[in-house]
Amino acid sequence: MDFPHNHSTNFPSPSSSSTSSSTARQPPPSTATTSTTDNDPMHSWWESVSKQRSRILSLSYLLPSDGTTLSSLADSDRPALSLLSSPAAYSLISSALSSPTSGSGSDPLCQWLYETFQSSDPHLRLLVLSFLPLLSGTYLSRIHTSDSSSFPSFSGFEAVLLAVYSSEVKSRSGKPLLVQIPDLSQPSLYHAPRNKPADDRSRQSVGLLSPPLEPHLAVKSTKRAVIVGTALDCYYKQVSQMPAWSKLDFCTFAAAWAGQDCPCRTKLDGDDLDHHESGNGNSNGHDHFFRKDSGFSNGTRSRDGDDVGTEDDVIKDVVVEMDNLGINKEDAENLEKKGVRIPLPWELLRPVVTILGLCLFGPSNSQDEKDAASIAIRCLYARASHDLAPQAILALQSLIRLDKSARAAAKAAATVVANAPSNANTPSKAKKPEILLVSK
Repeated sequence: MDFPHNHSTNFPSPSSSSTSSSTARQPPPSTATTSTTDNDPMHSWWESVSKQRSRILSLSYLLPSDGTTLSSLADSDRPALSLLSSPAAYSLISSALSSPTSGSGSDPLCQWLYETFQSSDPHLRLLVLSFLPLLSGTYLSRIHTSDSSSFPSFSGFEAVLLAVYSSEVKSRSGKPLLVQIPDLSQPSLYHAPRNKPADDRSRQSVGLLSPPLEPHLAVKSTKRAVIVGTALDCYYKQVSQMPAWSKLDFCTFAAAWAGQDCPCRTKLDGDDLDHHESGNGNSNGHDHFFRKDSGFSNGTRSRDGDDVGTEDDVIKDVVVEMDNLGINKEDAENLEKKGVRIPLPWELLRPVVTILGLCLFGPSNSQDEKDAASIAIRCLYARASHDLAPQAILALQSLIRLDKSARAAAKAAATVVANAPSNANTPSKAKKPEILLVSK
């Protein structure tokens, strides 16, 4: 930084040598002011708010419909978080991202998302990540449709995905993602091994979640799953701060990516698991979330191999199944309209499964989010069973069993509350007789 020359300070008169020596040791006023400004939390907050307002106002000029909604959000004390929690703003942005002309290199909304993610403000980056399920779902669905040539180029979508991917490459610094696997031969707080454990401290079980990432300047077909999966890893880190509509979008696309074309998704809700639990005396009657005779198929074949008519029959079956879970029927009707069946390599499926697990068991999630995640997990389980993917089968099977036990416990607790005496004046147990002590 170039500081302004102050001759009266830097070059004092010779007659005041003591004053000049003390003055010469003082830092320039601009340096002190800059240091004070950097350490001032109020200045940092105001700079962040100004940056957020500027980005949101620029977004209001891009969207073709009512821009007053976004302008009013920009005037709040927390502009980015206000936009994040606004249903009206979500409707505007999602409509623009889902339009047939979106995703090209000249798409102004994709350019806005790309430039906003380059910001150092964490709330602005969180805002971009909240639309990652819709962006990646639309991108992957269009890439793998039969008439993908009818869409414009996808360079706008890919630029945003590469920006998120590049940030994760930088944060990992060329290191892989590892996980420590518990060694059952060593004692722990929860178990004691049958055999005497060998005192081998050097033996550690380490699992590889993700290998070191390589930088990419373009999205190639062979690296598409890695890039999108890594971007979803960034979303996974912030999923606890995501609004409900973002997680519902993700669950909807995940179910559509699985294809939903086989009744195998209800296998763990059927007789096999019921028989296993009845042997332990744990059968609870809450084991049929879906219809066991469902011939749901993506509009091609039913479970008996016969042709099933149109997509309306498919959506009707989804509505019935989701209604049994208590999910809004309007959300069920939109399930098939948001995505198509796509290839699911493990690089893409792993972050999808981890995000669905948090959507299913997150303590602050609504029941709609848990129900949507429950359906997506069962659809992916059916897909993994047909693809013979052992990693996905084990992970999804565990989530389904945990979901069943959690729903059974919730139902049992609700039954206890319903059977409790409703009269508040009725004492739960007899009171002890009062004993009065009288002094003589």
